[in-house]
Amino acid sequence: MSSTLIERAENAGGELSVAEIAELLALAADSELELLWQAADTVRRREVGEEIWLRGLLEFSNVCRCNCLYCGLRRDNKELPRYRLTEEQILAAVARLGRLGIGTVVLQSGEDPFFTEERLVRLLQAIKKESKEHSFDMAITLSIGYRPKSELSAFKQAGADRFLIRHETANETLYGAFHPESALADRVRQLNDLRELGYEVGSGCLVGLPGQTVADLAADIALARELDVDMFGVGPFVPHPATPLAAALPGSTLMTYKMIAVARLVLRDVHIPVTTALSTLEEDGREKGWMRGANIVMPNATPAPYRAQYELYKNKRCIDDTLEHCRGCLGRRIGSVGRVIGQGRGTALRLLRKGAQA
Repeated sequence: MSSTLIERAENAGGELSVAEIAELLALAADSELELLWQAADTVRRREVGEEIWLRGLLEFSNVCRCNCLYCGLRRDNKELPRYRLTEEQILAAVARLGRLGIGTVVLQSGEDPFFTEERLVRLLQAIKKESKEHSFDMAITLSIGYRPKSELSAFKQAGADRFLIRHETANETLYGAFHPESALADRVRQLNDLRELGYEVGSGCLVGLPGQTVADLAADIALARELDVDMFGVGPFVPHPATPLAAALPGSTLMTYKMIAVARLVLRDVHIPVTTALSTLEEDGREKGWMRGANIVMPNATPAPYRAQYELYKNKRCIDDTLEHCRGCLGRRIGSVGRVIGQGRGTALRLLRKGAQA
């Protein structure tokens, strides 16, 4: 029965029910898993090709007004030194990305009230100007948490191309338990607003939150399908010692790989990254993720000493490597699995196909 379902998923995964998605995620036998990995890789090759796209991650502030139970940036973590990069530091990091041929910068932060609409608009305009003057076409992804629709519109007009805000879990009860100051409905509303405003939209979830079930994870993939996202990021939960979930077990890397593979089968042509958290838990986590459906990786462009202080969790991988070293290492790792680095911005395939049809 499982082999029949995997074959159906390979050919028409977008039509699977939530129960069928859950059935795929529950596969456990080595022979079944090998069929799942092969199907996901086949669909990846057919739908998104051989390129692995680099997104330069620039963590420009670790200040956060929120108090999410699992996150090391939570405002009640008084042990964490806080920082904000200056505009000059951010522009210098963007220039390094451009020189290395990395076509996207991901501006990521906590929900920092200092970065108002006015400040972010000015920053976005400066990045676009810097990119134009130095003849590199840099796409900008924002990953800054909740913002009202009026601000999202202003950021889009100022040059933001993409926005990443993970819904974290599609289980409304679990979401409320871990996010005491927000609601899942607000996240979903923002994701719909972003689509309406013309952004390339990214969402995703954590694997292994306490109390989470396979049915919950199936619902995460189904929600991403409903939202018609352009990128779906999935990573294992890694407990931080300065949070209320310090004693919890980390998320399963095997389930994370299954989520990557099943997301590829169901969501088809979306971009799927391998996360730093996955490679932190398993040394070859990136390679396994790429061979099971993923096509994105995010080298860290945050300058020292701030990279170590962006502490979603501790013991983050490659914390002391320079961006140049990281770019070279990733090139070798990507080559080791028979893939190539994508050149350019790595635009959402939905938009590329729409443009080709116009």
